[in-house]
Amino acid sequence: MFFQHIFESSLAHASYLIGCQAKGVAIVIDPKRDVDTYIALAEKNNLKITHIAETHIHADYLSGSLELAALTGAKLYLSEEGGPDWQYAVDHIGLKHQDEIKLGNLIFKVLHTPGHTPESISFLLTDTPATNEPVMLFTGDFVFVGDVGRPDLLENAAGLIGTKEIGAHQMFESLKIFANLPEYVQVWPAHGAGSACGKALGAVPSTTVGYEKIRNWALQYGNNEEGFVEELLNGQPEPPKYFAMMKKLNKINRPLLTAVPQYKELEANEFRAHYNAHVALVDTRHKLDFAKGFIPNSINIQNNKAFSNWAGWVLDYNQPFILIVAKEQLEEVTRKLMRIGLDQAIGFITPDSLTTLGIPLDKQEIIHFEEMNNALDNPNAQILDVRNDSEYKAGHIPNATHLFVGTLTENLHKIDPNKELYLYCQSGDRATIATSLLYRAGIKKIKNYSGSMKNWKDHKGKTVK
Repeated sequence: MFFQHIFESSLAHASYLIGCQAKGVAIVIDPKRDVDTYIALAEKNNLKITHIAETHIHADYLSGSLELAALTGAKLYLSEEGGPDWQYAVDHIGLKHQDEIKLGNLIFKVLHTPGHTPESISFLLTDTPATNEPVMLFTGDFVFVGDVGRPDLLENAAGLIGTKEIGAHQMFESLKIFANLPEYVQVWPAHGAGSACGKALGAVPSTTVGYEKIRNWALQYGNNEEGFVEELLNGQPEPPKYFAMMKKLNKINRPLLTAVPQYKELEANEFRAHYNAHVALVDTRHKLDFAKGFIPNSINIQNNKAFSNWAGWVLDYNQPFILIVAKEQLEEVTRKLMRIGLDQAIGFITPDSLTTLGIPLDKQEIIHFEEMNNALDNPNAQILDVRNDSEYKAGHIPNATHLFVGTLTENLHKIDPNKELYLYCQSGDRATIATSLLYRAGIKKIKNYSGSMKNWKDHKGKTVK
């Protein structure tokens, strides 16, 4: 058996290429959209991708199943569990509980494991003729290392009211199936630490059924179903706005992107024409470089592990944008965007060209602990905490107004225009995004506390809960 775990840190997303080397065939489970990775890996190992499977309709990334099928001719194997509202509207081979996918000498048994979503399935792998016992379980967003999938996304991201409690009870029942599997079975989930699909995902890539029975909080409740449901629904992070779009697109036929886009570098006159037409600008530089000088109305989304997440939060899928990115980072940024379906970039310019465009640059005012601390006694200051809800509740600077960066532009009415804003977050990244969004909205009396909450605590600044 050939096995390869493919992990994309920008989405904390795991996918899998599993092959029967005796027959030269392979399956990909939960593929990302830039599918050249799987094709190259299969070719290198003399395998032909003949099967593509998904554990559920994903919310956090745009699946590459359709692209991979178009390029390889492989068949799609997708869930037909969960009822009529949770069916894929693409050509596929439907899967039900206890069905089997045969791939050469490998057998993948389908287990219906709802909770995260109604149609969620897991794949229990047996490697015959080596053994008749299962050896691996591919859980998707059902069971993670140290956590389980959140059941609230359908309600909080897709607006399907009343589904999270149903999903939580379904998760409790699905975990009984999991707990009855042999303890030695390896567990390979679709996400690791950093994903918004759970609240306490572990950083190691895999686990075992036995380890999770000991360590995973969700498997410690015995028959206390109500206690489990309460804990599962409590403290989940805010689901990014783009999740609803992914849920929609991952069910249907859509325009395919079978190669990584090659965006053009814009000439100065091209850029100015688009800028004058109010096309959005996404500046991917480090926050401190951005603060020193940026094109007015540009949004700072740093090219780091969280780039895809924040791009999905703040960019409009129906509007074009221009990238400001170093050439050596262009392909990386492009892949991160295509993985969540943000394909509408017009082109890019480099940071070196900013001073050659004839456009006066804005600056952000960066402050440090002493000035932030003095703001506590300033009656003309409004302190703004742009972290998520659980972070704010765990402890915040006194008298801070809480406005999560992801929903900031919908809550501008909560900002006092007569006061000077002092922004902070956990480490400084989100505060810079927030500042750039506020500048676009015409609010520029802002001081950005670059040290943010971590630095505040290091200096033993006052906090309240």
